Amino acid sequence: MKMLRFRSPSIRSLDQEILCTIRLLDDSELSCSIQKDTKGQFLLDHVCNHYNLLEKDYFGIRYVDPEKQRHWLEPNKPVVRQMKSAHQPYMMCFRVKFYPHEPMKIKEELTRYLLYLQLKRDIYHGRLLCPFVEAAYLGACIVQAELGDYDAEEHPCDYIRDFKLFPKQSLKLERKIMEIHKNELRGQSAALAELNMLQRAHSLETYGVDPHPCKDFTGATAFLGFTATGFVVFQGNKRIHLLKWMDVSKLKFEGKTFYVIGIQKEKKLVLTFHTSTPAACKHLWKCGVENQAFYKCAKSSQIKTVSSSNIFFKGSRFRYSGRVAKEVIEASSKIQRDAPEVRRAQFGQSRSFNSLSHKNLIMNMEPLVPALPSTNEYEETAADSGAVAVKDSVPLSSLEHPAEPAAAEHRSVKGDTSASSNDLQPPCVSTENSNLRPQALKDEDGFEEEEEAGGALTISETAYSPCASMLPSPVDDSQGGVDLLFSPVQSPARLLRELHADPDIQAQLEAERARDRAYERTRLAARSQMSGVLTNSLRLLSSNERVNACMLSVVRFVSVVVGVLLVTVPALLLLLESDINWSFLHEIRQTPEFEQFHYEYYCPLRRWILCRISMAMENLWSD
Repeated sequence: MKMLRFRSPSIRSLDQEILCTIRLLDDSELSCSIQKDTKGQFLLDHVCNHYNLLEKDYFGIRYVDPEKQRHWLEPNKPVVRQMKSAHQPYMMCFRVKFYPHEPMKIKEELTRYLLYLQLKRDIYHGRLLCPFVEAAYLGACIVQAELGDYDAEEHPCDYIRDFKLFPKQSLKLERKIMEIHKNELRGQSAALAELNMLQRAHSLETYGVDPHPCKDFTGATAFLGFTATGFVVFQGNKRIHLLKWMDVSKLKFEGKTFYVIGIQKEKKLVLTFHTSTPAACKHLWKCGVENQAFYKCAKSSQIKTVSSSNIFFKGSRFRYSGRVAKEVIEASSKIQRDAPEVRRAQFGQSRSFNSLSHKNLIMNMEPLVPALPSTNEYEETAADSGAVAVKDSVPLSSLEHPAEPAAAEHRSVKGDTSASSNDLQPPCVSTENSNLRPQALKDEDGFEEEEEAGGALTISETAYSPCASMLPSPVDDSQGGVDLLFSPVQSPARLLRELHADPDIQAQLEAERARDRAYERTRLAARSQMSGVLTNSLRLLSSNERVNACMLSVVRFVSVVVGVLLVTVPALLLLLESDINWSFLHEIRQTPEFEQFHYEYYCPLRRWILCRISMAMENLWSD
């Protein structure tokens, strides 16, 4: 493996070099040495140079801090400062950060191939929710891209069993994938199959969603995400909110509470969600700010620095640095070069393919869970009316994970995977079921047209449940999954259940609320006494809370300025007027800048002030 060293203009010793390992989309690894002042952009450029990639604005580098919180590496900040106390060598992942709204506008095949690899990961980890018909087509495209045309002599009757495409694969799904692969995709090259897969995947509701687990005001689990269209919220098997970027006016957070302020149906809408930690909330806010700037702005010059709060001297400030989607598309259309070579992963290197010969194969890949469907769990059942149920979705239950939750994202695990002939029965497609499939496809197409912008939309019969260790706040499913992120004591759902279940608890909660209200009244009374008439008068200026907040911010700013002056003016007078001959004061007085200030500015100002004072005193005595 080649090593690359990034050197800054200053001379550094070798012991200050830091080793970084970046895991790529095909699970291979790329290593390099950096220095303490190397910025994140150097690592991103290093990976793009490795691929010979020009359309690099869609991609980013992700890492996990010691608190198991995921972050995107900021390109304009030093890597060491962002990694904090992470152990060396630094482990990072090269991933798609901004999903193209229209994959057909991607100029180069190499970029489409990398996006294809990312979507394969999204499908496998449950981030891309696939209804049955869509899942079968996407799986068939992946098989066509990796195997080519179906050949009865080379491919056994159960060859799909060796592809681990979904969190759980049923016999029904594997049969449908083989049917499409044999009949509909014959003759397609790997590039064409990948393009068809991108074109079908980008129409799904969860395309491009990096799910952030949160709790709403009722305590129910929801997954927040950002797409090219806008801000989306998934709960259960429904998309309950869709706010287009033009309708989102502000994103902000305070502690563990995330706010989305927008306009829907000409009314102001404020959505409130609670994350597990303040770090997770800040990461969610930064992802929202970056996605809004990338997809909404027409030019990068329109991007502004965003504050997490309206209050002066409070909150975080962040600005997305990079080109926006429209600029990226324009730059792609101007690329004039021969198409670079696309080095596709071989069958043995693919993370979704085990072995065509059913032999053990050592692979550099994440640990996979074999598909173990029940023999009768997902079998087709004939309805009385002869119709097939719409959206028979692929089960997306979470995977089993190693002891460390984020290990799958940051370590290359070498293991043996063998396919047992007794796990699955050879798939045989019955003629009765095959006759029902056209009607199912028709129902699926009709269902796609029922989308209503901004409203609740049922996307599947299966609840949206991405793999917990792949979330921005990774957890272990074996210990409680996503709910483990949130303290049960602070869960609003638990409080509501207890409130309606036990009258004693209801009385106790009411007493606690009364004490809280009394404490709040006492605190406000004390605060009003300390603030005096100024605060009360400011609140009387206007009934608009925003104006009041602005006035309070101005007062706070004036107070800070006065405080600074009260500290700096006595210190300056001590330096200019006192005869104290301390060493550091003597050195300051001997500097040319201080002498120039003393004789050209301070002495004339002092003479003018003394003259005015003497004149005022003479007028006073004369009166």
